[in-house]
Amino acid sequence: MKRSILYRFLTAAIMCGSVATIPGLALAKHADQAKPQALYPDATRKDPKPDLSSEKDQKNLNDGLNAANEGDTAKATPLLQSIVDHSKSKYAKALAQQGLANLDYKAGDLKGGISLLKESLDGGALPNEAYFQLEYELAQFYIADHQEQLGIDTIQKWRTEGKRETADSYALEGQAYYGLQKYPEAIAAIKKAQSMTTTPNPSWNSVLMASYNETGQSDQAGVLAQQELDAHPEDPQALQNAVAVYANAHQYPKAIAALEKARAGGHLTDEKSYVMLAKMYLISGQESADSKPDAAKALAVLKEGQAKGIIDDNAANNVLAGDAAYLADDSAAALASYEKAIPQANDGEPAIKTAQILLTQNKFAAAKKYIQDGIAKGYAHKGNAYVMLAQSERGLKNRAGAIAAMKQAAGYPETAEKAKAWLKKSGNQ
Repeated sequence: MKRSILYRFLTAAIMCGSVATIPGLALAKHADQAKPQALYPDATRKDPKPDLSSEKDQKNLNDGLNAANEGDTAKATPLLQSIVDHSKSKYAKALAQQGLANLDYKAGDLKGGISLLKESLDGGALPNEAYFQLEYELAQFYIADHQEQLGIDTIQKWRTEGKRETADSYALEGQAYYGLQKYPEAIAAIKKAQSMTTTPNPSWNSVLMASYNETGQSDQAGVLAQQELDAHPEDPQALQNAVAVYANAHQYPKAIAALEKARAGGHLTDEKSYVMLAKMYLISGQESADSKPDAAKALAVLKEGQAKGIIDDNAANNVLAGDAAYLADDSAAALASYEKAIPQANDGEPAIKTAQILLTQNKFAAAKKYIQDGIAKGYAHKGNAYVMLAQSERGLKNRAGAIAAMKQAAGYPETAEKAKAWLKKSGNQ
């Protein structure tokens, strides 16, 4: 099943940064220090005893791990690297490698972090409490690095050998399955996670909704989205999730209703939500027999957002306002918005849209200039632009110019057939 561009755009934030928080780094302990309650009392792995006897190594290791936990890379790196390079204790080296791996993670070097964690685990010197913590971290690193299958394999190995199951581990597995586009498996894993706790993480519903959507279960996704929004009406992410689900199911009235309810309650406070409401009105209008009422509403939303200082004065928003005005049959307002967007834009789209309106008004000279400007600025659909240029040249009674423009249009796949047919008919093939 193909994912709609709109839905992928809206749900991108769902998956970004969703790797579970890396646990705090384990510190080396004196033998006489009290041990916390064991997390892996039934692990199948034999629990080795730490071989750290050097007080100096223990101090440097703890100082380095504390610095790493605090994000002090400059202090942590030399202390931990010295342990890796010189300590005789395999246990100390393994913990130091974990610390360095976490520094790599924070620096965005996931592959470096993965390599260090694997070395730490492969050394076999860590006691079970530290070993399985690192194994779980390795699964997180794999998934963050888009190596989802390795992440899933590592989580399942962690459960099997550590004899431990947690809601978070199933949620992490669900995220990995989503990344692999194995949506039924993602649904099962997230539902398992939610069944194991009375306080499930709200972000799990985001993955579940997206997975339901990808398997054609838009009704299930809609129920979850609405429940989340009802529980957290002030949460922009809950609103965006609900709108994404409804939009992907082509349930535009429901998307509009959710956004309008937030607007009425004073919860529509960000640019993304205002723009999305305007877009929903435009899409709804284009699918109706008369686009004018919804287009007028879209334009009103944009004007309100601009008046409140929520919507930025930029090319994309001005083009959107122009589209809304055009569909509302207000050509003057559309021209004003497109012309405002022209110097703001990085491409020729607003110039071409300006020209389209001018052509309908038989203002061929002005249209020609805007078309040429749009082509020069890098309009994406150059073939269509050259066809428009030919139209303006014909309106100006410039046959040679029209032929030259159509010959240009013939060089683009999108307009080649039409242009060649015109040239043949005019005797200028």
